[in-house]
Amino acid sequence: MTQTAGDGATDLDAAVVRGAEAIGGHVAAARAAIGQVIFGQEQVVDHALLTILCGGHALLVGVPGLAKTKLVEALGTVLGLDARRVQFTPDLMPSDILGSEVLEEDEHGRRSFRFLSGPVFAQLLMADEINRASPRTQSALLQAMQEYHVTVAGHRHDLPRPFHVLATQNPLEQEGTYPLPEAQLDRFLMQIDVGYPDREAERRILLATTGADEARPKAAMTSDDLLAAQRLVRRLPVGESVVDAILDLVRSARPETAEKSVASRIAWGPGPRASQSLMLAVRARALLDGRFAPSIDDVAALAEPILKHRMALTFSARADGDTLDGVVAKLVERLG
Repeated sequence: MTQTAGDGATDLDAAVVRGAEAIGGHVAAARAAIGQVIFGQEQVVDHALLTILCGGHALLVGVPGLAKTKLVEALGTVLGLDARRVQFTPDLMPSDILGSEVLEEDEHGRRSFRFLSGPVFAQLLMADEINRASPRTQSALLQAMQEYHVTVAGHRHDLPRPFHVLATQNPLEQEGTYPLPEAQLDRFLMQIDVGYPDREAERRILLATTGADEARPKAAMTSDDLLAAQRLVRRLPVGESVVDAILDLVRSARPETAEKSVASRIAWGPGPRASQSLMLAVRARALLDGRFAPSIDDVAALAEPILKHRMALTFSARADGDTLDGVVAKLVERLG
């Protein structure tokens, strides 16, 4: 019996549904496991999970003491990933994170170089206070994030898969820091703002972290499960209305194609990478919520973390008290 094109599409849709049902259970279990140790940061946890499901990297912005480090540790345990942390400082060199070659001599007197891998050779890397490192070290890490390999002494060394970077920034203290250039910010799929927990969540934090026994996260997935989930995200169908909403939103945030009332307030806007990030993120959000296809509501919900670090306001807009959050919110309202 000959299979028609329609039959092939039906089989593909059925395979996607079966995969979404199986992997969705793993993802839901991972979300719940992280919620057992991270309190009052549900949106932050969701956005971090979405970033990893998309195969991307995230920039976490928040003051110290809001469980950013603990979140990365919990993600590593729950997702079955090899997680490491690097505290960035102005004197940190590229070789401190990438690795270096050392000269060794064997018992016969023969000398040879051996590569000692740095902490970047992890599946989940926390780059703590990335804006404290020099531009040279920042660019070395950002290049590894983009190309998934490093080159030392002319030799290429592939990074493990999956590979994700969750970098942090302190928004308050800017003395002695090196702000990331716009082109490097664009390599982060999301900017995740980490705020203070509410009163009830802070009560839970007090009770859970100051007693004799502290809750520990438990593994809910393996790295192979995560890779399967990342492949599935790229196979989830996206309706034309959602694609149009993504294009409308991103293009409306560029001064060249925005409405006049908005264009005069935007210095520069997001490029095509923002559209690609939104396309992946809305699929991942649907999977996280147990749905088989994203909606326009997903586009609206993810507009701010995906667009905000890819835009800048004009001086006059900032002088008038405009914020990027407010501008993005206005653009989302017009999706209607």
